Amino acid sequence: MARRLNPWRWVVLGLATLYFLVPLAASVVFTVDVPGQGLTFDAYAEILSADGFVSGLLLSLELAAATIAVVLLLMVPALVALRLGAPRLRPVVEVVCSLPLVVPPIAFVAGIATVLRWGPDHLSRTPLFQTFVAVQDPSFPIVLVLAYVVMALPFVYRALDSGLRAIDVRTLVEAARSCGASWPQALLRAVLPNLRPALLNAAFLTLALVLGEFTVARLLGFQPFAVWIYTVGGSQAQLSVAVSVLSLLVTWALLLALAGAGGRTRTASSRG
Repeated sequence: MARRLNPWRWVVLGLATLYFLVPLAASVVFTVDVPGQGLTFDAYAEILSADGFVSGLLLSLELAAATIAVVLLLMVPALVALRLGAPRLRPVVEVVCSLPLVVPPIAFVAGIATVLRWGPDHLSRTPLFQTFVAVQDPSFPIVLVLAYVVMALPFVYRALDSGLRAIDVRTLVEAARSCGASWPQALLRAVLPNLRPALLNAAFLTLALVLGEFTVARLLGFQPFAVWIYTVGGSQAQLSVAVSVLSLLVTWALLLALAGAGGRTRTASSRG
């Protein structure tokens, strides 16, 4: 039976490969094949000098770094405390963290925009007015970080929950506490090193989410990397496709690096 299934596995793998590689190859051909000029890599050469490319990319990377820091600082202690002190609440936390998958991004951003409009109208004479202004600073919109944290909760929860299931958190914490470590020290020195693959997975998923998110940033009027690609596509189609191909390749490279780092970590832990 296993031998009969092997050809079908190769067929499915081949179809999946074609499904992903054919559009990518077509995009590459579109960026390098200019009618009347033949093959040219001018579209890729213009990326670094394109107006708004560096600022948009840096803004997305800054938002990604802030989102990763906030969501991990929020979720890691919460899930460890949940596993140690209140395991019966796990289904409740799982449902709450899964809610962003149910709420459409359009409805989500509409609610954020409503709150942002309501604040200045009703709090203009209070100190909170400056808070609403600060979170919408175009140079670093904190409101996007808050929105991305909510959107990343389902993925971060799944990654961290899988990592916590693979280790004995209670034994690690009790062993660290018996050696005189405080609760923060037990978390930092005993639990987090064993959660490294899960933390890397959560960080990568969040990074991919922030770099590719378009709806929330566009409707709120900010211009990170994904919105910049859309804006450039209206006037420079080849440049926008070239940037998309390049960002896809960089994302794949990060994924391979993450898989390699996780594999080395598991090998080292198994040898130890």
